[in-house]
Amino acid sequence: MLKQRIITALILAPAALFAILFLSVDVFQYVIAVVMGLGAYEWGNMSGLIQRRMKLSFSVLITAICLGLSILVPASEIWIQGELNAIFFSILAMAVAWWAYSLIMIVIYPRASSFWQRSHFMRNLFGIFTLIPTYVAFVALRSSLFDVDAFYGASLIFYVLGIVWAADVGAFFVGVKFGRHKLRPNVSPGKTYEGLAGGVAASLAIIAFAALHYQVEPAAIGLHIAIGIITVGVSALGDLNESMFKRCAGIKDSGRILPGHGGILDRIDSLTAAFPVFTFCYVVWMA
Repeated sequence: MLKQRIITALILAPAALFAILFLSVDVFQYVIAVVMGLGAYEWGNMSGLIQRRMKLSFSVLITAICLGLSILVPASEIWIQGELNAIFFSILAMAVAWWAYSLIMIVIYPRASSFWQRSHFMRNLFGIFTLIPTYVAFVALRSSLFDVDAFYGASLIFYVLGIVWAADVGAFFVGVKFGRHKLRPNVSPGKTYEGLAGGVAASLAIIAFAALHYQVEPAAIGLHIAIGIITVGVSALGDLNESMFKRCAGIKDSGRILPGHGGILDRIDSLTAAFPVFTFCYVVWMA
């Protein structure tokens, strides 16, 4: 298992770096659309779809929506005079509302969950609310100030990845060593409040480094830190959200496409929440 994880990581990491750094925005859009399509197939597993054709249909739907957005909002029109395209902004605003609702679902789970647990339609609708904004967030960040600095958007993506991964590492080690109080045992028994606090603390190092790198003005430091902490907090929400749906479906992993790692959604569950919420905050307060 460990050997498989290492080999998979050694293949995927360079590919992801190349895609983020060197692909044009147009091609990057298509790559992210394909990734979301693969994630949609796995979402079918979590939504209780058994027949392969049904999961394929949902995968095609998500991919088609993403590709449709790339046609409706071409790369040159994602940002106009520093303003994000209204369609993209509306989708990000919807994502913020969805994750706020998801928080309520997780807090009260399993109470008041029967209406969506028994409905494939509702769970797949939740998948649309999760995957489409993730596509929009990645593309919006990558294309930010692309004409001025081709790597600026990539640095924003790496920033979000950095604080989320730092939080994951901090949460794991602190949770193992000091975790006593369960965060949401009905959803994910391994998560603890101590681990969450450790994750936030670990991410603060990346947030501080970014503040220095981007030369954030002293008056804006508080806002910068607040957005970073919100991003880390909502990334934990993304993890819990997927755990909740997997628990309802009675499965351990979302898929098996990544040897040693499970499915794509198992690797990006926290990012599906962190990226849309961070991008919304970036557009409103930082861009």
